[in-house]
Amino acid sequence: MDSVELARLRDHLLETGYTIDGVRDRLGDVAASALSREELVPALRATADGDPLGTLIRLWWLGVPVPAERVPAAVRESGLVRADSGDGGMVRAEVHLQPWETGGYVVSDRKVRPGDPALRPGHVVGAGGASANLAQLVTRRPVQRALDLGTGCGVQVLHLAGRAEEITATDVNPRAVELARLSWELSGVTDVDARTGSMFEPVEDELFDLVVSNPPFVISPGGRLTYRETGGDGDAFCRDLVRRAPRHLAPGGQAHFLANWLHVEGEDWRDRVGGWLAGTGCDAWVVERDVQDPAEYVELWLRDAAEQGTPGYAEHYDRWLTWFDEQKVEAVGFGWISMRNSGTLDPVVRLERLTHQVALPVGDYVDGVLDAIATAHRVEDLRAARLRTAEGLLDERIGLPGAEDPMRIVLRQTDGLRRSREVGTVEAALAGVCDGDLALGPLLNVIAELVGDGQVLEADALRPLIAEGYFRL
Repeated sequence: MDSVELARLRDHLLETGYTIDGVRDRLGDVAASALSREELVPALRATADGDPLGTLIRLWWLGVPVPAERVPAAVRESGLVRADSGDGGMVRAEVHLQPWETGGYVVSDRKVRPGDPALRPGHVVGAGGASANLAQLVTRRPVQRALDLGTGCGVQVLHLAGRAEEITATDVNPRAVELARLSWELSGVTDVDARTGSMFEPVEDELFDLVVSNPPFVISPGGRLTYRETGGDGDAFCRDLVRRAPRHLAPGGQAHFLANWLHVEGEDWRDRVGGWLAGTGCDAWVVERDVQDPAEYVELWLRDAAEQGTPGYAEHYDRWLTWFDEQKVEAVGFGWISMRNSGTLDPVVRLERLTHQVALPVGDYVDGVLDAIATAHRVEDLRAARLRTAEGLLDERIGLPGAEDPMRIVLRQTDGLRRSREVGTVEAALAGVCDGDLALGPLLNVIAELVGDGQVLEADALRPLIAEGYFRL
């Protein structure tokens, strides 16, 4: 498929309104919501009129045959559709082509739904929730060189375009690189250096200002599907990714990954993942966003491969659970890992669980999160520091009606990570007067005279509140 044919196809998609907003408006809320659950019937009903946009939705997104007379030349000659041999006069898409939130398009293999043949090992999955999660996490600061490791359908490159002057994308699957190139060209993204190979092998000895990866993090005993699993030793692939990333980060460079990790009997997950980061020389922030028990986890990924209802479903389910039992796995965690090559001999790693809703995109403020973690760890004379209370902080007091003193005081963030923390009267009083004008030491002295029993709070006790963004330097 040459660039002229791709340009014609892109023009037709845009002219027809085959965009995120166009598809949503055409389907309506009910059908769009059902489609997000992989239920096609409402969307098929909504597109039954055979209008140009409805035809594209059926062809590219729903993956059903459409009458050839409704398919314009720009689509027929694209090389991405074929005549359906099973039903004369019908055309079927060879790929899944979806509009994306960047304004571009993502090309992948056709979605597999219940009743379809089993996925091929080299299947290229389209963009979905995990892709969006990673894009929301990545820093928004402009960079010189960026690497998308395990590019798949190429969706992360669409987000990096305009922020990175040079983009390199790699994947172990040659077909993924082929379809990613179509995604980029249909989206008007040029000059991507695409390479085939595993992990960091295609970029050996190269440095980047930004590395992003939605890796094959699924933990399974098999590793049959390249796009999601490697069949390695448990969560070893994510561990190795974290350990090898620093040698490819330029000074000040950042890496942002999605990952799964095991919760093993007798071991805290923080110790496990923290061990991955020990010795990397990077500051890091790890957030566990979700935890699933072994059965929930297996069911999720069997659904992902449309294996429910197949003859081998029960056997595969049982074999996977048996493998988890052998590894003494109690649960599987999912989350983010962000790293920064801070060039210090004293790196800091913060691991936490945040399962509540946070402000999106995290990338708008992830630099500030990393700064706060590093500052709280490294500032030496905290009593001399001038703190200010973070904007939008709420002081919530809970107590019995008419009581003079509250039972609990909670500081709550209304923006960013929206953390909340129970504090004492001294910390609450500090939050009310801390504006950056006075050093912390004198402030604590004054508060001690006015609040509590006159004991001065140790300045170092405020380091966790600085690391979590309640106070800023």
